[in-house]
Formats: sequence, C-alpha cells, structure tokens
Amino acid sequence: MDSKSSEQQSFTLEIQKEFDQRSGRVKSVDLHPTEPWILSSLHSGTVCIWNYQSQAMEKSFNLTEAPVRSAKFIARKKWFVAGADDKFIRVYNYDTDERLEEFEAHTDYIRSVAVHPTLPYVLSASDDVHIKLWDWEKDWVCSQVFQGHGHYVMQVAFNPRDNTTFASVSLDRTIQMWNLESTSSNLTIAAHTKGINSVDFSKCGDKTYVIIGSDDHTAKVWDYETATCVQTLEGHTHNVTAVCVHPEAPIIITGSEDGTIRIWHALTYRLENTLNFEFGRVWAIGCRSGSPEIVIGCDEGTIMGKVICSHSWDSVKLGHKEEVSRE
Repeated sequence: MDSKSSEQQSFTLEIQKEFDQRSGRVKSVDLHPTEPWILSSLHSGTVCIWNYQSQAMEKSFNLTEAPVRSAKFIARKKWFVAGADDKFIRVYNYDTDERLEEFEAHTDYIRSVAVHPTLPYVLSASDDVHIKLWDWEKDWVCSQVFQGHGHYVMQVAFNPRDNTTFASVSLDRTIQMWNLESTSSNLTIAAHTKGINSVDFSKCGDKTYVIIGSDDHTAKVWDYETATCVQTLEGHTHNVTAVCVHPEAPIIITGSEDGTIRIWHALTYRLENTLNFEFGRVWAIGCRSGSPEIVIGCDEGTIMGKVICSHSWDSVKLGHKEEVSRE
C-alpha cells in the first residue's frame, strides 16, 4: 500500500463544538475572513453578526419582515449584502451600521447571493428562475441576466479555479455552468431525480468537481468537464439542504432536513462522522480558508465547530412548484 492510500485510510476527524446561539430559523451563514464573526440571516428578516470568541452578538440589523435567505460579507468594503423574500437586495456597512443600498432585484424570492472574490460583482438567484449579475462600482447596475433554468434557482457559486465561471442549481433538477461574459449556459447536467438545493466546488489536484445536494436525500460529486457523476453520497433520510467543501481539510460537509451533519472524506468519499446538535433542520453550512472552523445554520440557531483531525492540521490541507415547500 502506498503512503497516500495509507494516509487516506487512517484519516479520522471529529467536530468539536465551540459556539452555539439559539435564535429563530437561520437560513444562511458566512464567516468573516479576518474577524471572529459569523453572519447569520434569519427567517424573521433579521441579520446578525455573532462574535464566536466572545460568545456575544456584535451587531443586529432588522432588514425586512420577510425571510432573508442569503447574506454574505464583502469584507474588502466592510459591507454585507443580503437577498430576501421581499425581492430586494440590501447592502449595509457593518462598521457604521449604514444601509448603503436597497433595490428590488427580482420578481420573486431571492434564494442566493454570491460575491466575486476580486471583482465588484454580486450574483443573485431567484424563484423567478433568473440569475443576475450586479456591479457595485456602477451603482449596482444589473450587467447580465442569465436565463436557462425552468424552476426556482436555489444557489449560485463561483468557481474558485476560474472566477469567470460559476455554477447554479435549481429545482428543475439540473446543474448549469456559466461564463460571466455569456447569458447562455456552457453546460447543463440533469443531475438528480428531484430538485437540487445546494452547490459547492471541490479542488483535488488539477481537477475541479462540483458537489450538489438534493431533495432525493443524496449529495453527488460531478466532474462537470466530462459530465460524469463520480460519487453519490448516501445516508441522509431527508432533503439535503446544504453542502460545503472545506478549503483546508479534505472533507465534504452535508446538512439535511433530517437534522444531521455528515462529514465525508473528499478523496475517498468515505463517511467519517455523523453529527446531530439537536438544533432542528439544517439549512446552511459555511467555512473559510486558513481556519478549521465550520459554521452551521439550523431551525433553532447557529452552531460553530472546529474540525479536529487525526493528523496535524498542515498535513491534511488540500491544495414541480406544487410539490415545493417554500420554508
């Protein structure tokens, strides 16, 4: 057995809980890249910033009476951006608490926002089946509209290896790949037997995969260049609502309406651990580069845990509408 195979087989991990905070239903979570902060958006219309070191709330913003399904830090501007069921995108300065922008962005619920890592762009995805690109350096003009999905667009994510491309997933059961310069998708894959809720990218050597979670209770790993399903991750007993690939450790994290978090080895796809923090259904998972922490958003609040590996941290681093619940 070679050393790589030996290391993969001996790899084990645990999640050590470091922070939890009971609240209303959490629909999205994000970790600040430099501050010890968690951004949580709630079904109640509130966005909170929690300090996981002091175990206290830093800020609370009452955005709307509608659910805020997605909020992300734009750390380089000291902002956060949020999309809600009232169809509006809002931008706040989290230092001054000032609301900088508020505009109607879609004609139905906004499910997801994604921030470009270097350019002044925000993507938004909606139940109106459109994806839109917003440029904050041009007064938040909509510079592109991407059309192709036939049902609610549940999430969008930029490709970490090529930031000119992004993935989207929908309840039409497909994943689509896009280029920022074109309004037509480059690739459409009929990926699941039921609607798809979540997407993330996984880098493994010179290959990049997409991980998607579905209402068929599974997550799947796709090689989108060959349109091939590499692995199906089975075990959840309800809809898979969130997937997250850790940028530091070789793990895939999946969350479900069954209330559990499952941790999978990103190379072998072996199930490493199943966790239930008794916080109800899981709606969101987040992590960040340079940190072993993961953050989880659930029906009853926010949880943060640290990935504890059997090896040293450095050694595991990796370069139909009627049927739909609108919870």
